[in-house]
Amino acid sequence: ILGWATLVVYAVVIGAEHMMVTRNFVTYMTTNSILIGAEFDKIVTILSVTLILALAVRRGRGLLIEAVSEQMAARELSRFFDPGVAGHIRDAESEISAGEGVTRNAAVLNIDIRGFTRLAAKMDPSHVVRVLSVYHDRIVPIIRRNGGTIDKFMGDGIMASFGTSADETPFAANALRTIDEIVEEIARWKLERGDEGGFDPASINMAVASGEIVFGAVGSNERLEFTVIGPAVNLSAKLEKFNKELGSTALATAELLQVARRQGYGSKRAIEQRDVAIPGTSGSIAIARLY
Repeated sequence: ILGWATLVVYAVVIGAEHMMVTRNFVTYMTTNSILIGAEFDKIVTILSVTLILALAVRRGRGLLIEAVSEQMAARELSRFFDPGVAGHIRDAESEISAGEGVTRNAAVLNIDIRGFTRLAAKMDPSHVVRVLSVYHDRIVPIIRRNGGTIDKFMGDGIMASFGTSADETPFAANALRTIDEIVEEIARWKLERGDEGGFDPASINMAVASGEIVFGAVGSNERLEFTVIGPAVNLSAKLEKFNKELGSTALATAELLQVARRQGYGSKRAIEQRDVAIPGTSGSIAIARLY
């Protein structure tokens, strides 16, 4: 703009001598003469386009920064929340409040290391953290790969749900496939682990139950937590503890096993089923000893 204006001023200054300035539009269009009004229009047009482009670049830069910031925030959110929960939080059309939830048929898986509290008391705290880190790094990807949602970490315990963050999923089959893969991973870990200060990966126990649960936010307005609530949650936790009584590694309710088979789960192994009395529950419950 400045350069063009300089040329126009120069032409006006020398115009008196060389007849460069004209007031006739035809002369302006057919010769090298200058029409002041037309040149002014050019300068205004260039200035307008420049301003528009500057605003567009600024807005584009702002959108880029916003997109990058949202992507980074989403990535950080997924580090503290399960991806399914993080997506639910990001996509919420309004502020999430305590007490909001959805009811779904789902499976709840509890995983725990038998005797870990006693073992941890004999370990250096840094070694305990290292063992738990390796434990989580091996187990969590299997859960997520099979469509599971990590509900919470409880020291050496992990609670996960299947079928809570999405409808119409083979939640029972996915839960049992997760257990199968974890058992295989435990066997690999046992061969690879070397000296873990007395920790035995084979001491990992699991149990899964299914039923109607509520998945949603609980807590106060200042501190919320997404979790699952329902009889299946409590039964899964009690079944996991019952592994010690049976000397088993993984248990499931017989009802969940039936649902899983209808959902396409197939196991070549013979799975023992029996009725047992679980402490803290009324009557007997049909269970399946998976491992």
